[in-house]
Amino acid sequence: MNAHVPEHSQHLVVVGHGMAAVRLVETLVAGGWVERGNRLTVLGDETGPAYNRILLSAVLEGVHDERAITLRDEDWYAAAGVTLRTGARVAEIDRGAREVVLVDRSRVPYDRLVLATGSIPTLPPVRGLVRPDGSLHPTVHAFRSAGDLRGLLAALDDPTRPVRRAVVVGGGLLGLQVARALGARAGRRAVVTEVVEGADHVLSRQLDRAGASILARDLARLGTTVYTGARATRLVASPMPEHAVGVRLDNGHVLATDLVVLTAGGRPATALARGAGLEVRRGIVVDDRLATTDPVVHAIGDCAQHAGRVSGFVGPAWDQAVCLAAHLLAGADGGADGGAGAAPYPGIREVARLRATGLDVAVLGDPEAAAAAGGEVVAVTNPVTRSHRKLVVRDGRIVAAALVGDLARVGLLTQYVERGTVLGPHEPGDLLLPERRTRAAGPADLPDTAEVCACAGVSAGALRACGSLDEVRETTRATTGCGGCSDAVRALLATRTPALTGGNA
Repeated sequence: MNAHVPEHSQHLVVVGHGMAAVRLVETLVAGGWVERGNRLTVLGDETGPAYNRILLSAVLEGVHDERAITLRDEDWYAAAGVTLRTGARVAEIDRGAREVVLVDRSRVPYDRLVLATGSIPTLPPVRGLVRPDGSLHPTVHAFRSAGDLRGLLAALDDPTRPVRRAVVVGGGLLGLQVARALGARAGRRAVVTEVVEGADHVLSRQLDRAGASILARDLARLGTTVYTGARATRLVASPMPEHAVGVRLDNGHVLATDLVVLTAGGRPATALARGAGLEVRRGIVVDDRLATTDPVVHAIGDCAQHAGRVSGFVGPAWDQAVCLAAHLLAGADGGADGGAGAAPYPGIREVARLRATGLDVAVLGDPEAAAAAGGEVVAVTNPVTRSHRKLVVRDGRIVAAALVGDLARVGLLTQYVERGTVLGPHEPGDLLLPERRTRAAGPADLPDTAEVCACAGVSAGALRACGSLDEVRETTRATTGCGGCSDAVRALLATRTPALTGGNA
């Protein structure tokens, strides 16, 4: 192997072992970081392999096995020449010595450091959630990690404490996914689920009231009761003796339940950066090269703040990982600019998908903010067909969109937003109307340029070039994000080859 080895090799240390960190490592390995004589170490505080946190609710529902959401196992890291240390919690960063200090006081030196620390859950101010010893009440479960998932599954399967009812605190994307997973558990008794949301409608960060009303009707149809404009204030004795506990709301109503699941949000994990003297606002502030105020320290994913914005979605995290990898690889080639020749990070592009059985929601960008900033709103809401479409247009271009119930045009709209396509005079309205075709449109009708996987930015043409589902996952990472593109990917592959390999998407 005639790999270029730099005169002075670099040791890159990545703190974090989530989806952003794995994508960064994959891209660096594919680009020859290790082959060029550089070192790469990943420090993860969780034990076990990295996993797709977006699909934890699918495991809860029973449509995925936990092993199926593993991203990369230890064997892959070893084969790639990457040092992986799990269960390695970082206590502080010594920037003067360029060392990472672990909780056991051991030190790991670095030449460049990447913080991919993600976010941490925030506990809602509900009295009784936490016991005097600091542990959660036995009926209460957070839902952010694989460990949380296992604890919740153990509670659901405990024969000594049957779970018939659950209260989910938080009506955002994660809360609705968990609520539907509990209500539609494959092969097991479903749990009657109620959602408590403090805002005046569900998905208040993504949808307006019209879109949320359609979604609320679908939730009711599927058996999930939602209490909006209400906050949980206290755990109390259950008003019904057959259930374990009660959740008191600020309107005085008490919900009897056997289980309380907390999904009320998280915040960027910035303690390490703040302790190291890096600039931190809402997240760790980074520039167009994903560098912090220390040029050898970078941040990506949920913990990073770029151009005043943070994002909790996988798509931006992967975009940042790929962009940073390009800069690091360019710098490793020995250029005096340290990678400045690589393309700057263009900014956060958000595509939010609600991954829940029986519910279809996709949001491109931030429609509410775009409308408030002077965008023209074009919207159609049809309660009969349970659909809502909203476009925000500025200077003849779609800058944001929200779709509920009918996602047939999400691929086309994503293209329009990404490319800044100038619309025809009648096109905004036409895009809101039901598609008129002589036959049902499917993935086979998509042009090669159409984006199918919004998380990884993968086009239909790139997917058609793959011969199997395993090849899709390995070379494009499609289906490994939110999973919303899985059916379309399978259909595209089916038009190319009669048999697929690689198991479930």
